[in-house]
Amino acid sequence: MKAYTKAISYYLPEKCLTNEDLVKEFPEWSVEKIASKVGVNKRHITSDNETALDLATSAAKKLFKEHSIDKSTIDFVLLCTQSPDYYLPTSSCILQNRLGLSNSTGALDYNLGCSGYIYGLSLAKGLILGGIAKNVLLLTAETYSKHLHPKDKGNRTIFGDAATANLISTEGFAEIGNFALGTDGSGAENLIVKRGALRQPEAKNDLVIDENNNLKSSDYLYMNGGEIFNFTADAVPVLVEQVLKNNQLQQDDIDLFVFHQANKYMMNYLRKLIEIDADKFYIYLENVGNTVSSTIPIALCEAQKEEKLKGNILLAGFGVGYSWGGVTLKIKKNG
Repeated sequence: MKAYTKAISYYLPEKCLTNEDLVKEFPEWSVEKIASKVGVNKRHITSDNETALDLATSAAKKLFKEHSIDKSTIDFVLLCTQSPDYYLPTSSCILQNRLGLSNSTGALDYNLGCSGYIYGLSLAKGLILGGIAKNVLLLTAETYSKHLHPKDKGNRTIFGDAATANLISTEGFAEIGNFALGTDGSGAENLIVKRGALRQPEAKNDLVIDENNNLKSSDYLYMNGGEIFNFTADAVPVLVEQVLKNNQLQQDDIDLFVFHQANKYMMNYLRKLIEIDADKFYIYLENVGNTVSSTIPIALCEAQKEEKLKGNILLAGFGVGYSWGGVTLKIKKNG
């Protein structure tokens, strides 16, 4: 038995935050500077009463409608999010009810960031190959905007909110290959939100702004950009090499590379570091930003629309944790 990606859709919240909007708040920046540095012109942001669960619900409904999927065939739901509605119950349990799925449907949340889609594919493939499920609804939904301090102009230029819905099944247009996964928890402090869970349930009100106007607060998302960049530069080339080895492929055998869409500068750095041809390296973040676990499936969805999904595709996700993962997709010739 094999596992396949059968369909992908994504949903963006209605509210937009453009570079022009950001420049009004931070006049020391320019629209051109933001676009050239991070490669984003606008990002979609949830409203105050809109959550990751709401986004995931909308993405799933859009998937069912766009691809004429009979929801009665869904027998497992996987939801990746780091911004759940509640400690408990599990958001995927609420989704089962919202979507009107069968009571025999399994449901599971998992907490991962930029590697989350890859890990979700691995879980879905395991469920299918293990005979536990035949049709897995894999959802990614993130609202990092709610973790950001209003004065954190750096991260506010990068991150957008979104959700994706993916049907992983016993048939489809892309066969899911072999995985390479990795973890280094020693880097946990370099990308973290400390407030809200049981280690630090209350606000510390410890905001500090350094000489470069970078914000550090245990009440909001903190990212040590330099350390994250160093981790990425070290881990991703090794990850790509391991994915190729695990799938008995050479780099020239890959027709398209779809990496986590972190930001324009980092992606171009990685492309040159790994010596990937520009025409084989897909970038889609100009109108959505870094949507964390949703970046890869959004990019796949757009690449499919552009008829760029052919042959062997290599996916690589990396970030908060530290956590990383990669896999290949083999596109059916008539897919």
